[in-house]
Amino acid sequence: MTLDWLRPEIVLGSMMYAVIGVIIFWVSFIIVDKITPYKLWEEIVEHKNVALAIVVGAMCLSIGHIVAAAIHG
Repeated sequence: MTLDWLRPEIVLGSMMYAVIGVIIFWVSFIIVDKITPYKLWEEIVEHKNVALAIVVGAMCLSIGHIVAAAIHG
């Protein structure tokens, strides 16, 4: 059993892809927040809008899958 996955270039590459994925995810969330007619975070947290929370959760999962598929190739 070899430990090829522990080589520094593989670990650093994985960390780089993770950071890029988080940045893309965050930017896409901000874009969706800007194009909606109200502030998502305020509506979910202060007004307890469960339906919007479910939609935003589904959107987050979808964006995460897209980013993961793009990184994986």
